[in-house]
Amino acid sequence: MKGALITSDLARLLQAFFCQRLIQQRNVSHQTVCSYRDTFRLFLRFAEQQLGKSAAKMDLVDINASLVLAFLDDLESQRHNCIRSRNARLAAIRSFMHYSALLKPEALAVIQQVLAIPLKRFDRPLVKYLTQMEMQAILEAPDLLSWSGQRDQVLLATLYNSGGRVSEIIELRRANFDKNSWQAVCLHGKGRKKRVIPLWKRTTNLLKTWSAKIGLDPQQPIFP
Repeated sequence: MKGALITSDLARLLQAFFCQRLIQQRNVSHQTVCSYRDTFRLFLRFAEQQLGKSAAKMDLVDINASLVLAFLDDLESQRHNCIRSRNARLAAIRSFMHYSALLKPEALAVIQQVLAIPLKRFDRPLVKYLTQMEMQAILEAPDLLSWSGQRDQVLLATLYNSGGRVSEIIELRRANFDKNSWQAVCLHGKGRKKRVIPLWKRTTNLLKTWSAKIGLDPQQPIFP
């Protein structure tokens, strides 16, 4: 990375975008940083193949609309990403380009072409749901004779009870629960929004039993 910062203005811009723009100035969530990081990992690997040179030697003007469109097409055709994922990758690239326009006005012609790429429209399907019997079958599916199976049952029960996102559930710590009663959980959602969800008695009992099998530190992950 140090070598890249010396040889490439793209590398310098990317470092400034992540360290200064996203983290220092906007103070975005850890999840957003990780999502943007993954986007550029994929994009730079693709760009290396298309341009025939390493990311360390790329300049901002190499990131033109044709390259970005080819990357988006590759996400859908080769990686089988859905349109939502494709749009999320494009949003990360566009955010970087908006920031770069302030620092590299001489590249505005290339930047504007990338910013002109629209998000792809898609139909929003009707959200389906599982019946109570179907959900019960899922909760009973893990192998309770194994440690991971016991963990998975409690994880699924907490997910079902709280309606939380997968990312919210897997990041839960002891400190997120109502002291030692386990009767409520505090979830941290998008935009740093917090919400407290009451838990059913069955979920509470499962959590109490499971909590005896993990560490006591308040920052101990509930589902390691």
